[in-house]
Amino acid sequence: MDVALRPVHDSDLHVFFRQTNDPESLRMAAFTAKDPTDRDAFDAHWRRIRADEGIVNRTVLVDGDVVGSAAVYGELAAREVTYWIDRAYWGKGIATAALRLLLAEVVERPLFARAAADNAGSVRVLEKCGFRITAHERGFAQARGEEIDEVVLTLEG
Repeated sequence: MDVALRPVHDSDLHVFFRQTNDPESLRMAAFTAKDPTDRDAFDAHWRRIRADEGIVNRTVLVDGDVVGSAAVYGELAAREVTYWIDRAYWGKGIATAALRLLLAEVVERPLFARAAADNAGSVRVLEKCGFRITAHERGFAQARGEEIDEVVLTLEG
């Protein structure tokens, strides 16, 4: 499998919208939009983040097919990574490969990430890419409708 990143195209958004409405993906991501089925809010969110030159947004491709997204966002001293991979591609090393490509492109450090504490797959991806758990917090997870444990991970320079 050839994993690659490229800038987000308008045509990617319908794929992202479908991906962010998969029930199992939502549960694992936990910290999601209040109403992931609201296409107008989804489109407005993507217009905002695509217009922000401080955000590095990439589409994740596998053999040329759109399978997810990856980004770095936030204030310089507290930049975070985020990614979303279609559930059909989980467990195949794609998230790890995509995150490594993103980290090669965005060289500033430190970088931070957050994950639901019970999302072992995401924590494993982040740790394979050099992130280490540096804090434990609780936060309201829209996708689960309750407060849950989360981990904060840091990638030092």
